[in-house]
Amino acid sequence: MVHEVKGQIVVGSGRYAIVVSRFNEFVTSKLLGGAIDTLQRHGASDEQITVVWVPGACEITQVAKKLAMSQDYAAVICLGAILRGQTTHYDAVCQQVVRGVGQINYDTQVPAVFGILTCDTLEQALERSGVKMGNTGANAALTAMEMVSLLGQI
Repeated sequence: MVHEVKGQIVVGSGRYAIVVSRFNEFVTSKLLGGAIDTLQRHGASDEQITVVWVPGACEITQVAKKLAMSQDYAAVICLGAILRGQTTHYDAVCQQVVRGVGQINYDTQVPAVFGILTCDTLEQALERSGVKMGNTGANAALTAMEMVSLLGQI
């Protein structure tokens, strides 16, 4: 018989850090609300959740890595909203943030979950922050819980 390992969506006793960008706060605050609500609905207490605000998306990775390396958190949830503008700045920011969150996963034993919107328009960002297409912050919290459970089994 094949041995199969699956993560559970449970909070457990671990602490969860959420790093959220203040830039585009009208979107990121909705992502944060979705993440906190999801963690609490799965049993997290206020003491198990730490929220750290950073100025913008580029700053997410430095703070997330420091939190992950502290070993005080079961997972680090990264939330932000990068909207395409009229310059290539969007591409540079997206590339840096995607690479940075991925690198945290390679460098630490703590899951860093990518809950950062990369959208062409404000409408797309709002849709993904709870208006029409679910809430990316809530999905990131679900992923964090499942990864913590999964990594605890292997």
